[in-house]
Amino acid sequence: MKVAVECAVCLLHRGYMEALEATDDPALQWKAMTALTRLLSREFKPNAVPAILGTKRDRIIKDITDNSDPYAKKKQMSNRKAMVFLPTAKKLVEKEASVESRFRKACVCSIVGNIIEFDIPEHRFEFEDMETLIHTAEEQLVIDEISEIFNLAQKAKHILYLADNAGEIAFDTLLVHELKRLGAHVTVAVKGKPILNDATMQDAEYVKMHEIADDVITNGTDTVGLILEECSEHFLNLYKSVDLVVAKGMGYAETVTELNLTRPHALLFRTKCNPVAQFFRVDRDKNVAKLML
Repeated sequence: MKVAVECAVCLLHRGYMEALEATDDPALQWKAMTALTRLLSREFKPNAVPAILGTKRDRIIKDITDNSDPYAKKKQMSNRKAMVFLPTAKKLVEKEASVESRFRKACVCSIVGNIIEFDIPEHRFEFEDMETLIHTAEEQLVIDEISEIFNLAQKAKHILYLADNAGEIAFDTLLVHELKRLGAHVTVAVKGKPILNDATMQDAEYVKMHEIADDVITNGTDTVGLILEECSEHFLNLYKSVDLVVAKGMGYAETVTELNLTRPHALLFRTKCNPVAQFFRVDRDKNVAKLML
């Protein structure tokens, strides 16, 4: 996925909000924003990928402010809040009668978790709305290829699950559990270093993902989405060997659509901005389960 004109506004706005999270020093905030505008002046072109520009933006801000994890407090809060609502989602999954219906419910619940994202222009959510969102998740599903994903997951021996945000990763435990019930070996990958509010190993441990997945690893880096040339050799070897990749969130949607895929990728995300929604030809603020072959 390439940038749209609107992406310039988001890249700048999120950079500003992150600079405020990173430091109270006006001089450092000014320096960070100056560097960000220079980045956009050089690289904001029609062939740019928003997740790649977002990665460069975040690294600039973290480097200038000397704050390696500006969203640390919000990630911790997200994990705590998500764990409050996880039992509601778990009950909905467990009351389904068939294996496929359980899988479907776990998918939509995990997509609901993708709403937990900060500082995207016009994206608003309240944790208090999570229960309603969980119950109405299927109604908001505008691309529904869950049956096709289920059929592939049934046949897969090894699945790589690319987690997205803190908080959201709590709901991912439901889908990882269902994938394992189908007989697959499931490896969950989180980010190797902080980037935005993406989940790291600390977040995975908080929601006890280690007790559910067969393995939990990192991708070895701090990128928005999947930038293969930046990932560790260990991650790449695994990525190239699995039968199915499940990728959560818009950052993965933005980057996976740029790759020449050699194995199926299931994209599960919420359309939290207009450019992503328009790329997939759906409305904003909807749920998507898309299989990329």
